[in-house]
Amino acid sequence: MSGPTAGGRSRRSRWTSFVADTGSEPARILHEDGNREHRLRVEHDKDTLLIHLSDEDGHGWTVLAVDRRSRRWAVAQGATQLETAARAYEELGERR
Repeated sequence: MSGPTAGGRSRRSRWTSFVADTGSEPARILHEDGNREHRLRVEHDKDTLLIHLSDEDGHGWTVLAVDRRSRRWAVAQGATQLETAARAYEELGERR
């Protein structure tokens, strides 16, 4: 079970984590350990979670919007973080 996966990595390859950006206080943005361009941010209000994930090179975004009560979700992809988050949030609203 140690052959390569669809992504080309060996199944025995070491998983890494996203770590806090210590340059900002409070640390609200995470980045891949060893790749500061690959960022992750989670924000929420009383109804919705928004999970923002940048592309590996930092150009482009995938945003997951989750309804906190029902756990329904929507995903959007786009060039800018704000526009992509707005689309995911709007799509989630249509599913509620």
